[in-house]
Amino acid sequence: MNILIVYAHPEPKSLNGALKDLAVRHLAGQGHEVRVSDLYAMGWKAVADGGDFLSRDSGERLSYARASKGAFADGSQSPDIAAEQEKLLWANAVLFQFPMWWFSMPAILKGWIERVYAFGFAYGVGVHEGERWGDRYGEGTLTGRRAMLSVTIGGRAPHYSDRGVNGALDDILFPIQHGVLFYPGMEVLPPFTTYQADRLKAEQWPSVEEAFKARLDGLFTDAPLPFRKQNGGHYDTQQVLKPCLGHDASGTRIHLVKPGEPEQLPVGVKIFETEEL
Repeated sequence: MNILIVYAHPEPKSLNGALKDLAVRHLAGQGHEVRVSDLYAMGWKAVADGGDFLSRDSGERLSYARASKGAFADGSQSPDIAAEQEKLLWANAVLFQFPMWWFSMPAILKGWIERVYAFGFAYGVGVHEGERWGDRYGEGTLTGRRAMLSVTIGGRAPHYSDRGVNGALDDILFPIQHGVLFYPGMEVLPPFTTYQADRLKAEQWPSVEEAFKARLDGLFTDAPLPFRKQNGGHYDTQQVLKPCLGHDASGTRIHLVKPGEPEQLPVGVKIFETEEL
């Protein structure tokens, strides 16, 4: 299988660097083809601007989305953007290795998403008419690929629990896992997390290493997060979850298919006598 690792940390000798190197060794040792986009080493340009479009008239008012659509369509994107898109299309799975900074990804990785996820590549895909809002949330250009976050976190695990002061980790990661990865069609595996990253002692590394290897071994076999597909019949014409679903959950968890719920609901099917889908 082909695996892309998108790595975002400025220090090669960091815990993130060690996890990235471990992933490369372990996956390559299993016979996988592995590529790494080391964003800091590449000097990745994080700023999305008019320089991303080779044929754009610099005197025109910039609409980034419109320019992105045109450049993707006619092949006039900046070469670094096109190269990363090619890696994503090459990959069967994508591993994102980064530290959680201020409850999100580092700015350089956010800039990678903003520039690589071009209009026509990761969004603005498919038919937009009637009840269909395009190919997204379970469909799209990256359908058939798997993705997993490997995130190092400075805080303690209880801080990221349902009642923890920082909020539940699945809520914090929802914009990335659901909005960045599932949106263009990738199946998203539960994240691999390493807490108290800046306090990790040498004697603790072997247990982290073995746990990470186990997750890497399941990259193509572990069950993904059961996000509801946008066009799976679970949402109404305004893309709001239908009232007969999600009653045993709250917050972002309502967007996960629950045990016993069908993954696909055909139009017109009835779940409750009073509820017509």
